[in-house]
Amino acid sequence: MSAEELTPPEAARWAARGGLLLPSDRHAAVATTANHIHSVVAVLRELDFGDTPPAAAYRADQEMRDAAV
Repeated sequence: MSAEELTPPEAARWAARGGLLLPSDRHAAVATTANHIHSVVAVLRELDFGDTPPAAAYRADQEMRDAAV
């Protein structure tokens, strides 16, 4: 386990800090899920969006319709 991964006791501590009391049998599942989410977000942070305009610039009504698949 890397130093950055959330452990089950840490997951319980962070949940309690946020006002959520987790049953002890859920600590490991919550830690595993949080670690998975963190790994996905880490990959997204590495993406280079370059010239991609912000979402506010997108207008669905101006999209070109194309039946090609």
